[in-house]
Parts: sequence; C-alpha cells; structure tokens
Amino acid sequence: MTTLTPITIGLISTSDRASSGVYADEGIPALKDWLGRAVRNPIRFVEALIADEQAAIEATLKQMADAEHCDVVFTTGGTGPAPRDVTPEATLAVLDKTLPGFGEQMRQISLYYVPTAILSRQVAGIRGQTLIVNLPGRPKAIAETLGGVRNAAGEVVVHGLFSAIPYCVDLIGGGFIETDAEICQAFRPKQK
Repeated sequence: MTTLTPITIGLISTSDRASSGVYADEGIPALKDWLGRAVRNPIRFVEALIADEQAAIEATLKQMADAEHCDVVFTTGGTGPAPRDVTPEATLAVLDKTLPGFGEQMRQISLYYVPTAILSRQVAGIRGQTLIVNLPGRPKAIAETLGGVRNAAGEVVVHGLFSAIPYCVDLIGGGFIETDAEICQAFRPKQK
C-alpha cells in the first residue's frame, strides 16, 4: 500500500462579525468538512479567522504561503461588492501569478444556483509554491464551488474547482494530492 504524502492547507475566513464573536464562523468548518471527505492525504490545517481588513488578509496570506509553506490556501468570505469586501484586493496584492480561470469557473458554477453569482469577485493565483483560492462565504456555496454541479443521477455536469487543484499544485512544486473520486475526481493529463 502506498503511503500518502501529508499536505498543508491554509484556511482563512474573513468576517468582521465572526472574528469579533458576534456569530460563529461557518466557513472554516465547512472547508474542513469538505476537504476531509475529498482529500485522501493526511492534512495539516493552518487556520485564521480575521476581520475584513486588507492589511491583515495580506499578512495572513503571506504567513501561510511563506512561513507555513501551505500547498493550498483557501479564503472564504469578503468577495462581494460591499465596501468591506476586500479579500480579492488583498489576494491580488500578494500573488506572483493570477489564474483567472478559477474565478470564471466559480461564477459559472454559482450561476446554476443563484443569479447573484455575477456579483462575486473571487480570484486565485500562485505565491511561490502555494496556490491561493478565494471561495464564497456560505457553506453550501463552498461545497458547490469545490465539488461542481451534478445532475439527478449524480454525474458531474460542471466541474468543480477541486478537480483541477491537485494538478495545479503538482505544477508549482507542491505535495501530491490524492482525492476520493466519489467526492471529486482529480484530473491529471495522461503521461506520454
């Protein structure tokens, strides 16, 4: 039996109210639940619940990429059009390369469920050897975005983001991520 490589995943929830204790954060628990079912590797989670402050978000992203050496960092929340929604701006400020396809795909998936998906401003990209992806804030939307759209028979109609994430992490020198195909089939091109 093959030993699976441990991977490190950063989880950042941005919310003024959750970070100040007005209500419980739902983003990080939703991410841990979905990733715990989808990823077969042992996962070390690095977590942060912070306010919607651009400088704090930038500092946390840098810490997770540069010091914690996360293979992937997911943010949740702060991607709408409201004045305090600054997660995309903070993310873009720390990236070495952007990957626009992630944001495009997230909006395509979300449009199957809500017309307000066009208001989403999620971005993604690479800092060093870390993939950083902004996700929506609601637990249901997190699962839909990562897992994709399925028809009544359970077949994938629109691929979720996570089907491309393991190969992206391969390409940037991160850990080899294996998935549970029942939750999310990772796509890797056939070797020649």
